[in-house]
Amino acid sequence: MSKELWENDDELFSIVRRELYTAVVGDIMDKLGWLNQFLPPQIKSLSQDMFLVGRAMTVLEADVFGDHANQNPILKKPFGLMLEALDDLKKNEVYICAGASPTYALWGELMSTRAIKLGAAGAVVDGYSRDTNGILALNFPTFSYGCYAQDQAPRGKVIDFRVPLEIRGVKINPGDIVLGDIDGVCIVPQAIEEQVFKLAIEKARGEKMVQKKIEEGMSVKEAFEKYGIM
Repeated sequence: MSKELWENDDELFSIVRRELYTAVVGDIMDKLGWLNQFLPPQIKSLSQDMFLVGRAMTVLEADVFGDHANQNPILKKPFGLMLEALDDLKKNEVYICAGASPTYALWGELMSTRAIKLGAAGAVVDGYSRDTNGILALNFPTFSYGCYAQDQAPRGKVIDFRVPLEIRGVKINPGDIVLGDIDGVCIVPQAIEEQVFKLAIEKARGEKMVQKKIEEGMSVKEAFEKYGIM
């Protein structure tokens, strides 16, 4: 952690909420050579003002078909390991679920209620969410393909959690930082998080200064040549 700007996750995430957004963080990762860190644009916030920052608690879901009574004991459970995964959420963690076909809901109101109780930061699912009015009333940051009520129980089960995931080529490891806003969701790997956020904070503060100069009449060409920001 950076002793200059933040001492712990609470302090870092507070700075992120006040000053940063996905575009500036994504730009920094591009410059560092990490060019594939945004989840697909189908994964969007349920409302325009939802903002998400936290550490990934990864959840692996799989489609199921038919009767599993004589097979894997995990598959005998109504949701597989989903209840265990949900109850394992910690403060500042993001429930991020992938692996299923996008044909049913992977997140809902009761799950949001439990996540809030545990201090979780939000949910990101590579699929749909449901109970939308309830989630919006709770104001729990939720990012999904959108609203679709079809239940996961007879169609998919959680088969593992706190394991590496991949969504459209974006690798997500437990503990990576997940950042989401109206423009999408990006993943900041732990190995580069300190460098990324230091540079992102610097760039965001620089952009405010450049915006002020443009408002005062400076051309964008002159501003870019002088400050290297656009």
